[in-house]
Amino acid sequence: MEQQKFGIIVGAGENLDEIFQRIRNFDFSLCQMGFIAEDTSMFDPVKIREKAKNYGIEIFSVFLLFRGQIFNLKGGPSSMGLVAPSYRQKRLKLALEFSDFAREIGTKHIVSHVGFIPDDEEDPVYKSFLPVMRTLVEKCQKNSQIFCFETGQELPSTLKRTILDIGLENIGINLDPANLILYGKANPLDAVEIFGRYVRSMHGKDGLWPNRDEALGKEVPVGEGMVNFPVLIRRLKKIGFNGPIIIEREISGEKQIQDIKRAVGFLSGLY
Repeated sequence: MEQQKFGIIVGAGENLDEIFQRIRNFDFSLCQMGFIAEDTSMFDPVKIREKAKNYGIEIFSVFLLFRGQIFNLKGGPSSMGLVAPSYRQKRLKLALEFSDFAREIGTKHIVSHVGFIPDDEEDPVYKSFLPVMRTLVEKCQKNSQIFCFETGQELPSTLKRTILDIGLENIGINLDPANLILYGKANPLDAVEIFGRYVRSMHGKDGLWPNRDEALGKEVPVGEGMVNFPVLIRRLKKIGFNGPIIIEREISGEKQIQDIKRAVGFLSGLY
């Protein structure tokens, strides 16, 4: 079996050498790079592409973020992604422009949280969201890109229905098993059974379920949370998953470095 590819998620910054050298320090040749849509004018996508090539780094995917988003169960529904009605039109314009930006970088995959997709397919918010989402996916299609939903803020069955309702082939899923737990939405093992062939990449990330008084669960080092990675990896292999695992650890400093290295060792042992 081909050796599993690992990488890390990095935020875009002014010093590209520091970013790509950091990736190389982990002995990775792959990354997912996050951008705030409103800030892309600060960056030269051609320069990013060339710098990545010089370092031998594949930018497997770019993560699309928007200003004003609240990543929890309380403020999230009214502020996240393209689902939130009050932000929708402005963010669609930004997302369409971001697709062109990503094309210049040379990456094939765009990943994003689209928001808290309503479970009820007759919900007016869902009905009005669907054509907006289709417009973005069509733009990605014209740019030879695959749009990947980041999991966690919706039920897996709801996300699968959304993909089928959009009805285009250039759609995938960036499976974040921890997010499914952090937002209290699903067991990642069940999610894999629902998502099947749509899983294109995965975040190597772990977490704990939220308590009743919490707006979000707690992220923890890989192997210390509620994601059953041994079974999850077996199920992913069973459906033919061969995408990369992007390690994500939402802290900074030396502890983050140590946790990323331990995560790779832990996950590598499952292949």
